Amino acid sequence: MSTEIRELSSVEELAALAELFAVVWGRPGDPPIGSDVLKALANSHNYVAGGYVDGQLTGGLVGWFGGRPPRELHLHSHILGVLPGSGARGLGFAMKQHQRLWCLERDIRVIEWTTDPLVRRNAYFNLSKLGARAPEYLVNVYGSMRDGINEGEESDRLLIRWSLDSREATDAADGRPVEPDVDGLTRSGAAVILAAGPAGEPAEQKSSATVLLCQVPDDIVAIRRESPSLARRWRIALRGAMSGALQAGYEVTGATRSGWYVLRSERH
Repeated sequence: MSTEIRELSSVEELAALAELFAVVWGRPGDPPIGSDVLKALANSHNYVAGGYVDGQLTGGLVGWFGGRPPRELHLHSHILGVLPGSGARGLGFAMKQHQRLWCLERDIRVIEWTTDPLVRRNAYFNLSKLGARAPEYLVNVYGSMRDGINEGEESDRLLIRWSLDSREATDAADGRPVEPDVDGLTRSGAAVILAAGPAGEPAEQKSSATVLLCQVPDDIVAIRRESPSLARRWRIALRGAMSGALQAGYEVTGATRSGWYVLRSERH
């Protein structure tokens, strides 16, 4: 299987990319970002790229420049999608590394994006596989969602900040990601502030320990489909636990494949 990642600019390429995003987000014919906007972004020298597997467009990644004084210029990475069932294992990671190098070549040192904090595979990918951090919890930032994956859900998001030349990002790019050791952290005094109860319900508790642990369910997409009320309980519980910790000075520094966030405070 051969993989190629490259910038896209032609009308035909961008139309294909828009439709790929429409399929990934469960809204064929109604892409979350149109080919006209993609063309404008490409023409203004922003980041618009496609991932090809054996010559077929299989993934896409789009971002644009952002930032305001006194914050540094950064790339806002708006959308990343890979066709489901494509068998393109590792394509998402490869596209993010392509985007990272593209930014470093232009002296851009930070990429930011948002992610649904209830989706554990994304948490692990962003915070451990890529070596990013999550400094802010954003409540219903995009309003109510209407795509095939998130329809009816409030759009709480974690802000992900990827410092491209950090040790964590460099090690991750070299194939040496670090996954937190939850058992070891617990033995060292880390406190659980959110976990799944016996029936899969969220169970919360307060703590001011230096390291906090926060769990999310195995498959929130399935829970939304099978029990919307339980999904809503998880949204509210995670919102309270995580946003409260971040407001108190903690930062999300890692996540595990098994659904645990690690939050650390430098104030203690």
